[in-house]
Amino acid sequence: MRRWLSNVFRLGLKELSSLAVDKVLVAFIVYSFSFSVYSVATGVKTEVENANVAIVDGDHSALSARVAEAFQRPYFRAAASIDRSEVDSGMDRGERTFVLDIPPRFEADVLRGRQPALQLNIDATAMTQAGVGAGYIDAIVQREAVDFLGTRGADAALPVVAVTRAFYNPNLEGAWFHGVMSVMENITILSILLVGAAVIREREHGTIEHLLVMPVRPTEIAVAKVWANGLVILVAAGLSLTLVVQGALGIPLRGSMALFLAGAAVYLFATTSLGILLATVVRSMPQFALLAIPVFLILNMLSGATSPIESMPPALQALIQVSPTVHFVKVAQAVLFRAAGLDTLWPQFAILAALGALFLAVALARFRTMLAKTQQ
Repeated sequence: MRRWLSNVFRLGLKELSSLAVDKVLVAFIVYSFSFSVYSVATGVKTEVENANVAIVDGDHSALSARVAEAFQRPYFRAAASIDRSEVDSGMDRGERTFVLDIPPRFEADVLRGRQPALQLNIDATAMTQAGVGAGYIDAIVQREAVDFLGTRGADAALPVVAVTRAFYNPNLEGAWFHGVMSVMENITILSILLVGAAVIREREHGTIEHLLVMPVRPTEIAVAKVWANGLVILVAAGLSLTLVVQGALGIPLRGSMALFLAGAAVYLFATTSLGILLATVVRSMPQFALLAIPVFLILNMLSGATSPIESMPPALQALIQVSPTVHFVKVAQAVLFRAAGLDTLWPQFAILAALGALFLAVALARFRTMLAKTQQ
């Protein structure tokens, strides 16, 4: 066992030195965990910002004026007052994203306890902004109506008032979510690419033959690639969260960084093993890229990071439990967003370790077959 560990350690050092001289790959890692994370967090907007909104005020009352004045930056530009005949032409030209049509006698109907209907016209070509903005506008109208009734002493007609408080990200800024998710996505794709490229580089450069004549076992070669490449990604992810996410973006992380990195280490064990498995299926780097990219897209899209797992078909929910990304997303979100501890997350750690062992076992079987064909 001591000799096995020594060989794994020394082979891992060889992997690190090989990576260090690959300037393009090193630059790609630095870019992925620095500028890429920053640009995604600041450039991708899911919340409404500076949206164009117009008001068709058919009531001209104190309440309708309050509603119009409630549209403020940074979410909306100052609401423009337009005539009803201008609605269609303005939206066709893309000048207005939202047009709120307030009917006559709106204030009077509210004071009498009726339920007046307001029409909200939305340019849904900007799909995310349209959906989120509609919720913002509904909340603005409801809040102004409740405040208006309160000034008139009529708020007793509202026995229940809902108050929403966000435990994490109280202003619901998209950058807080996208910054962390970008780091997680880069961990996935780079761990698969790095270890897969390491295997294929050995074959293309002919160094795999040199390893075969040395007193090392296939398990030592494979495990060395797992720990060396996984360590590089783990260090890069930790630096990215500290320097880019917390430092440059100013995003607070609620939970333990050490616990997150421990979960990332177990996850990297699974994804690097998967990378070796994929690399044994193909013969060249272009083939590996064509195989790895669809695998990454499926892992990412069905991870639960962007689309709730509960909304997927039941059969698919059961099937994606074999994806380590699903469990890593649960660990990362629970630790960084909700400050969860190991007592809550140990099942996900155990599942990740089991999936990593399974992937490594299959990868080793394929790896031995690949080495045997190389010797022939």
